[in-house]
Amino acid sequence: MTTLMTTLIRSALLDAIKKLDPRIQWRNPVMFVVWLGSVLTTLLWLAMLSGQITGSAGFSGSIALWLWLTVLFANVAEAVAEGRSKAQAASLKGVQKKQPGKKNGAATLWCCQ
Repeated sequence: MTTLMTTLIRSALLDAIKKLDPRIQWRNPVMFVVWLGSVLTTLLWLAMLSGQITGSAGFSGSIALWLWLTVLFANVAEAVAEGRSKAQAASLKGVQKKQPGKKNGAATLWCCQ
């Protein structure tokens, strides 16, 4: 793996954890509903573990884990896409400064040399 890719993934993982905030999840209604389901299922799992309610704690725990992994994976995917687009925009700004334009006669079109 290249250093750039490692840096991109590391920052994406940090951003994904920051995006677990419900105020950020609210912007994507589908993932917000999955986030709510994760919270509710986790609370039910904890209640089953403590004996306050009856039910299969193993099953509820596994469902809660899968829901949290779904939310986290979606956040990582979004953070990677944002990171790649920011990197591409930064590289395009560098190309714009390095590549001068040339006016083509009386036309107002610009073309590269």
